[in-house]
Amino acid sequence: MIHPSFFYHAGMKRAELLAFLRTHKLAVQASVSARSAPQAAVVGIAVTDDLEIVFDTLDTTRKHRNLAKNRRIAFVIGGLTPGDERTVQYEGVADLPRGAELARLKRAYFEVYPDGRDREKWPGISYVRARPRWIRYSDFDKNPPEIVELDAPALRVGRARSLRR
Repeated sequence: MIHPSFFYHAGMKRAELLAFLRTHKLAVQASVSARSAPQAAVVGIAVTDDLEIVFDTLDTTRKHRNLAKNRRIAFVIGGLTPGDERTVQYEGVADLPRGAELARLKRAYFEVYPDGRDREKWPGISYVRARPRWIRYSDFDKNPPEIVELDAPALRVGRARSLRR
C-alpha cells in the first residue's frame, strides 16, 4: 500500500492524484511480447484506493498473452482533452487475481462499468490488476510545469520527488 502522506512532500495530495485518475475511464495500456514486440491498446479502467488499475480483457488478446509471459505493464492516462495537458505515466506489475481479491477488484470495476457484469459471462473474460512501481504525474497547464515522480522506493516509503522543468 502507498502511504497517504507521500504526496504532501511534492505539493500534491493523494486524493488529488486519485481524483485525477478516476476522472479518466480509459487508458492506453502497453506490454511486450516474449519476442519483445510492443503491444498497446485502449482499455477501460477502474482505479482502487491503493492506486491499483483493473481492467477486463479476453484470454485470446495479445495483451493477455503478453502479460502471462511478462507481467510488466504500462499505462498513459489523460492528455487527450484539448486544453488539458495533465497526464499520468504509470508502470507496474500485472496479475490475474483470484478469490476474494478478484471479487474486490470486480466491485471496483463494475462501479465504473456497470455493463461489465454482462461481459463477465463471456467465455475467456479475465480481469487484470496492475500494481504501481513507478508513477509520473505531469501538469503542463501550470507554468512552470508540475511534475511529480514516484519510483519504487518512493512508493514503498512514502516520498515523492517534485521535478520542475
